[in-house]
Amino acid sequence: MSERLVLFDLDDTLLSGDSDFEWAQFLIEQGVLDREVYEARNQAFYDEYKAGTLDIHEFLDFQLKPLSRHPRAQLEVWHLEFMAAKIRPMVRKGARALIERHRGDLCVVITATNSFVTAPIAREFGVAHLIATEPEQRDGEFTGGVSGIPCFREGKVARLEAWLAGRGARLSAFPESWFYSDSHNDMALLQRVSHPVAVDPDAELRAHAGRNGWRIISLD
Repeated sequence: MSERLVLFDLDDTLLSGDSDFEWAQFLIEQGVLDREVYEARNQAFYDEYKAGTLDIHEFLDFQLKPLSRHPRAQLEVWHLEFMAAKIRPMVRKGARALIERHRGDLCVVITATNSFVTAPIAREFGVAHLIATEPEQRDGEFTGGVSGIPCFREGKVARLEAWLAGRGARLSAFPESWFYSDSHNDMALLQRVSHPVAVDPDAELRAHAGRNGWRIISLD
């Protein structure tokens, strides 16, 4: 296989913030979610993610339930506003240039954040392929549940392997593979590629990258 595989984490990597966290904040600001009920929990989940203690199923119950309370068409309208208000201002200065350097490679955004939030963001970056946590749908509307394995920690490896198998490929067959990530939560996948790259990393990943000679870069 002559093609090279390039994987990009999204939150706090290509973006200078977390799209999951900002989506909930956006809904709070729009009055869709009750600030008193949701804001503290949103912050608590984000802190647990950064600390490596997040219960992904508890978080997904919090994050996906609001999708089930509104028609898909209304969610799409809100998402357009969300892209303009929250996401485009968070695009890191070097993110588009990094992706451009890998044009011609098989590029994938791989993220724990659900695909409803992240599919338009991947398109914004011009990346055709997305592997994300999948919200469960019924008749085109969200149920509030999750479909399959969440794309988180070891689940990222499992979801990537399943996606590649669907293309008749496997990770070990690529002559070169990259994964760009900021987070120690992505250690399992970083250890599987030939070129792990720590991007503006958290303290734990920075230390691990330093010990193991991994490249460390900034996109700011």
